[in-house]
Amino acid sequence: MSRLSRTACAALGAAALVTAASAGSALATTAGPHALPGSVPSWAAAKNRTGSTDATQQVTFRVYLNYRGGDAAAAYANAVSTPGSASYQKFLTPAQFRAKFSPAQADVDSVSSWLKGQGFTVGAVPANRKYVEATGTLAQAAKAFDTSFAEYRTEGKTVRGNATALKVPANLTAVEGVVGLDESQTLAHQDKVTPGPALFRNAQPMSDYWGQKTVQNTPTPDGTPLPSSPSAFAPKGYAGAQLQGLYGMTGAIGSGNDGRGVKVGIIDGYASPTILQDANTYSAAHGLPSLSGHFSQVVAPGTYNRPENPRQDPQGWAGEETLDVEAVHTMAPGADITYIGAPNNYRDLDAIMNRVVDGHLVDIVTNSYGYGGEALPTGTIKPSLDTQVQAAAEGMTLFFSSGDDADETGGVAGASPTPDWPASSPYVTAVGGTSAGVSQSNGRVFELGWETAKGTLNKATRTWNTPAFLYGSGGGTSRLFAQPSYQAGVVPGAISQTYGGGAMRAVPDVAALGDPNTGMLVGETQTFPDGSQQYSEYRIGGTSLASPLYAGMFALAQQKAGHAFGLANPVLYGARGSSIDITKTDLATYPGDVRSDYVNGVDASAGYVYSERTFDSDAALTIHVRPGYDDVTGVGVPNGQAWLNAVASS
Repeated sequence: MSRLSRTACAALGAAALVTAASAGSALATTAGPHALPGSVPSWAAAKNRTGSTDATQQVTFRVYLNYRGGDAAAAYANAVSTPGSASYQKFLTPAQFRAKFSPAQADVDSVSSWLKGQGFTVGAVPANRKYVEATGTLAQAAKAFDTSFAEYRTEGKTVRGNATALKVPANLTAVEGVVGLDESQTLAHQDKVTPGPALFRNAQPMSDYWGQKTVQNTPTPDGTPLPSSPSAFAPKGYAGAQLQGLYGMTGAIGSGNDGRGVKVGIIDGYASPTILQDANTYSAAHGLPSLSGHFSQVVAPGTYNRPENPRQDPQGWAGEETLDVEAVHTMAPGADITYIGAPNNYRDLDAIMNRVVDGHLVDIVTNSYGYGGEALPTGTIKPSLDTQVQAAAEGMTLFFSSGDDADETGGVAGASPTPDWPASSPYVTAVGGTSAGVSQSNGRVFELGWETAKGTLNKATRTWNTPAFLYGSGGGTSRLFAQPSYQAGVVPGAISQTYGGGAMRAVPDVAALGDPNTGMLVGETQTFPDGSQQYSEYRIGGTSLASPLYAGMFALAQQKAGHAFGLANPVLYGARGSSIDITKTDLATYPGDVRSDYVNGVDASAGYVYSERTFDSDAALTIHVRPGYDDVTGVGVPNGQAWLNAVASS
């Protein structure tokens, strides 16, 4: 995919996004309409153009406004989240934040008036006055913003983009970006990895716990002989006490430190109509309390009934919601969970996040979606960054999955590792993934970095074909953000200074289980080939799993502390000595496992396929696990009561 060049994007200060010009006085002196910095997608290049757009199509977009006071809001967010600061934990209410930093009503009125004058229908303005929503035709947008639109091909999709920078009148100095005219947000994807097609079941042999079934003690169902290494068949997916035991949380949860009193939010696209009954069926099967009375959904009318089409994937996101809800509930069975579903999986994810933050609907948010790399217009990134700043200032903690495509280089020789957005934001906690073995007694057997190479069985020679990289924990060094203070002295220079010059933000910050070959067992109502809808359980993974698992454990820490934390990273880096450092120590003993899968993903009628899935593979990757901080697992995974005590006492 295309990359943002070092010259196109740089960083200012500890955590500020640089655009070609800063909002405010520099724009005010411009004669005539001025171009909005960072408003042209990097993929909107002539070589990617596939055709023209329908000028009569309706578009809904949002014009975002800068906070008052320049970087003052960001400075406040950092101060209230940093132990030792005079402002530590002096969080603002949404009303207080609006009074101090929100765009002025006069600026909102000016933008609204201009949009109406251009023939647009002006829609919602949120309470924090962060944007003005408008609807009109693409022809109106081209005229109003003095640009042209075309269709472009990128990342396997055809998307709309503007060919030149968007322009607004010189007096609209508060405008920082426009979201929705180009279709950058359709490139958002879930960070979950499933074993097969949208509908699937796990195939035997599979273990209830690590090492229960091996190629030595368990024959394959079709009599196919397998190589002796790796020896273990993949577990069917860990659940309940297994996951709590993996991270040493069993005692805390059993004694009432189970997240009660803490509100955890989950933001995804669409909504599953069976989520509560699925979660309760799952909970009953795996020793968890009922979620009834501790679960709510915030969704727009019609969200449950979105049809599947090339631009909308409600069925796939239903599985994402199921994973997120059941993962949080597993690690924080006493917490209140609120699911917030955007009415689509592209244009409105940023608006939903703004709604959650400005309403302070929850204490902690876990997000399991992202964009491959940072190649988005800075005019799209900056509005989301501002919402994250408001969250930290109000004491809300945001977790994002770090991505499932490792270093995003695609194996291209000489390419540099690139983290995904929004995981690369210095105002969120990026959660990477691990591979793990859980014993029969629910203890940790091993935990390694999640970077998987896959080799399929050569039945003629009874050997594995040469493994090739498949997927793994996202990580790398940002091209957009300078190194935040909490990473200084922790992240090695070899990682933070990949691009020369000053140190940059590194990803991820922390980690939890993500490998789908040692993943979590989830339960969901699915539609089977005969048309029946049945509840079934299957193994799943990805950093979409790691993020809600970690968010659930952080809810335990917040309950124990008795207060919110805002941006969690200063505390988590400060408490890194209580995390388990993920290294390659166990790799020689636990090189990987063997997967048995149905060819059709559902049953044995079409036969079986067998594969070797290696752990912590370095094949073609530029990011690696190492002692201390690394760009696969960050500062590590929680270490039970020691971690809870260290975080809670910060």
